[in-house]
Amino acid sequence: MKTIKDVFLSFQHALETLYDAQETGSITLMVLEELTGMTRARIKAFPEDDVPADAIEKLIAILEELKTGKPVQYILGTTEFYGLNFLVNPAVLIPRPETEELVEWVLRSVSSGQFTAGNRQLSILDIGTGSGCIAISLKKNLPDAKITAIDISTNALHTAKQNAVINEVEVEFIEVDILQSQKLKMEGQKKFDIIISNPPYVTLEDKLQMHQNVTGFEPHTALFVPEHDPLIFYKAIAGFAAEQLEDNGLLFFEINENYGRETVELLIHKIFTNIELRQDMSGRDRMIKAVK
Repeated sequence: MKTIKDVFLSFQHALETLYDAQETGSITLMVLEELTGMTRARIKAFPEDDVPADAIEKLIAILEELKTGKPVQYILGTTEFYGLNFLVNPAVLIPRPETEELVEWVLRSVSSGQFTAGNRQLSILDIGTGSGCIAISLKKNLPDAKITAIDISTNALHTAKQNAVINEVEVEFIEVDILQSQKLKMEGQKKFDIIISNPPYVTLEDKLQMHQNVTGFEPHTALFVPEHDPLIFYKAIAGFAAEQLEDNGLLFFEINENYGRETVELLIHKIFTNIELRQDMSGRDRMIKAVK
């Protein structure tokens, strides 16, 4: 029989060329939690406990996949975001902690009274929804709000719809390319109070510095932008928001840390005000809020 400690050691040895010790430990913990049903606290507290026999074979298979660089979230098929469980697969980006910070910023802006829809139902649009993590997390925490989410990918929207069912929320999903946003301007379409987006923003230069488990497995259409036009999606979304946000409506972006100043200038030119550039937990320029 293998103990929990044995599993940590075998994963550490097998993945040492791919991940640092801390990240390998986190991956091992995630896999053991999923396969054994043990809590993280118990796994950490009782390293000499035996791993159930039925989990050993699965652990070996998962380790072989991990050695290829495939993200553990795709191997397990699930991940956690803002306290909720989400299905993930190579059709969608794996949700990141910094995106949780963006969701938190939206919720704080609503709850603190910085923004109110008055007597109207709050209307929020998530552009480039992917797994649906932003839209679904907002709906879970703002149950009375009307949430709409769009994406260009049929497969991504299929996953997002599954996640809405799993998390027991109603979100309207629409398949559309924001670069062809005129298709969203349907007759009778009401304006939005909040628009939020984590669009593609990775440049070729960024790609060269990224880990193979991102560049080799996550969807390129959700990641990369042309080198000659790195803000292409921000331009399109800002232009759309300038027309489709209510007066005093809020626009939230997750951004490329290297283009914070340029994104702020873009929003100024689009006649947005009260533009706030915020750093993430790692101290990088990562989020923007602006008022129409």
